[in-house]
Amino acid sequence: MEALREQDKQDIFALDIGTRSVVGLLGRAEGGRFHVTAIEKEFHSRRAMLDGQIENIEQVADAAREVVRRISERGQLTLRRVCVAAAGRALKSESASFLLELPATQPITEETVGQLEAGAVSEAERKLTERSGREQGELYYMVGYTVAGYRLDGYPISSIKEHSGRVLEVDVVATFLPREVVESLYAVVNRLGLEIASLTLEPIAALNAVIPSDIRLLNLVLVDIGAGTSDIAACRDGSVVGYTMATIAGDEVTELLMRSLLIDFRTGEALKMAIGSADPIPYSDILGLPHEITTQELQDLIDPVVNELSKELAKRIIELNTRAPSAVFLAGGGSKLPGLRERVAAELKMEPTRVATAGNHFERSAFSEEYDLNDPEYATPLGIAVSAGLGLINDSYAILLNGSPAKLFRSGVLMMRDILLTNGYRYADLIGKTGANLSFSLNGERKFFRGNLAVPAVIMLNGELAALSDLVHAGDSIEFTPARPGTDARRTIGDILGDDFAGSILLNGAPATVDDWIHTGDDIWTDVAPAEAEPPRETAPAEKTEPGPPLTLLMNGASLTLPGKNSGEPYYLMDLLEYSGIDFNHLDRPVELLVNGDYGQFSQRIFENDSIVIR
Repeated sequence: MEALREQDKQDIFALDIGTRSVVGLLGRAEGGRFHVTAIEKEFHSRRAMLDGQIENIEQVADAAREVVRRISERGQLTLRRVCVAAAGRALKSESASFLLELPATQPITEETVGQLEAGAVSEAERKLTERSGREQGELYYMVGYTVAGYRLDGYPISSIKEHSGRVLEVDVVATFLPREVVESLYAVVNRLGLEIASLTLEPIAALNAVIPSDIRLLNLVLVDIGAGTSDIAACRDGSVVGYTMATIAGDEVTELLMRSLLIDFRTGEALKMAIGSADPIPYSDILGLPHEITTQELQDLIDPVVNELSKELAKRIIELNTRAPSAVFLAGGGSKLPGLRERVAAELKMEPTRVATAGNHFERSAFSEEYDLNDPEYATPLGIAVSAGLGLINDSYAILLNGSPAKLFRSGVLMMRDILLTNGYRYADLIGKTGANLSFSLNGERKFFRGNLAVPAVIMLNGELAALSDLVHAGDSIEFTPARPGTDARRTIGDILGDDFAGSILLNGAPATVDDWIHTGDDIWTDVAPAEAEPPRETAPAEKTEPGPPLTLLMNGASLTLPGKNSGEPYYLMDLLEYSGIDFNHLDRPVELLVNGDYGQFSQRIFENDSIVIR
């Protein structure tokens, strides 16, 4: 027997793990199209999946393992990597707003925009977590987000980059997948002994197969009708603008046949797929009695479900797209239901020719000498293969995050913040939260102490310091150390009055001692004027580390040497504010931050011989 060759990077193996079956597809890119050389399909032995979500990992792995075996034999190669797609059925969308107040009016950089949008995405995740009742640790994966609008110092504006302002606001709509949807998919692939070469969403994959990029300037909608649910994706102006789903699909037809004809699930599935075949169709009910039914009788029987499905699909399309699109493409096995295409068109008040069954455009992106690819059931598996083979998605195995493959869902250009948010990091991890301030009243005079600044996140891209706005490409490696929050400003009454203060003290009207802690809003009165005491500077507990090296730089044109930090940590631009000579508590004009002639960020690391301007 001829030895199997090893799978190389040009061999694309796509696996579509569906509710009823697993479809495998093998091929490679040739001349700008995907050449399909093998297709295999295996049905689940039992109902191992529910509405696209894996319920029994081992049963799903069994079906997938058989597909892998047959594809391996057909292609005469040992499979190592697989391209997959996560079901879009569990997609969750949430709207959120976020406000970022800068210390002074200044030009808005790409980095600042990234901080603003990252904050909004994290707020959307927080709202979603709270509303769904999930635990904080049950993370969602961010699939993507769209900006609904910006406000700069209270005024609506389409883009804030390079404008100057102080108070920035953004509204976003973010889309998430629950963690278990992705993790169960990885668990199945791990049982197959394969690694995931690329990961996308099923609606994105299907759209890449059904709707070529050169016609996405039009307002088009794809409906992928599966067994459990129907995925819907809309595109316009060249990009995907939203996803949704309908909780009605092919299973409703099967279950209606089961109830009406007193048959089991397998027989119901067989009759559904036999619609349109030669009459009459034989079957047996659950009592073992033989029967026959014609195609017309089957069509009449399922007519109420087809009518209900068309109404629901039209409703969801309008909700997602706000109006009837230019055209609708129906994909998936459910798209073959008799009369569905015409009824969807009628519900949307569109010409029947504007609603089409997917497959007409498959030949523009794929071809095969052995298989007829113009079948709407191939939309998702073919889309997974085409997306990976023709470079329409980012290969997750090619981008490492802290030594492990990063999970990526978005196609096109990816920024650093996209990858970090997609992989479960939140705004506080990216930016860091300053410790809470402390404000109180002493003998009628307001006292105020600032919380400590956060320790900034450190982002290394291929060994070099990077920013949230940096672009990331296939093959890159990211090392990310999350930011640490700053400590809160904390004071005892003794810190303010002196531990040897001998007078009486009232704290919010009650007797107190010098050992009592002060909280924001407290009102303190004494019968003796306190001596002027220098409050201690708030510092985080020092770790037992070697002091860092001294740092020499130019500060506003003059040489400045800073001692090494006791913690051994590097210096950041925020550390230099106290050397600028500016009273940040009484600003009356904008502050300009420059590092080596470029606009700087407070969290930016400072190096030896840097030229800093703070004015």
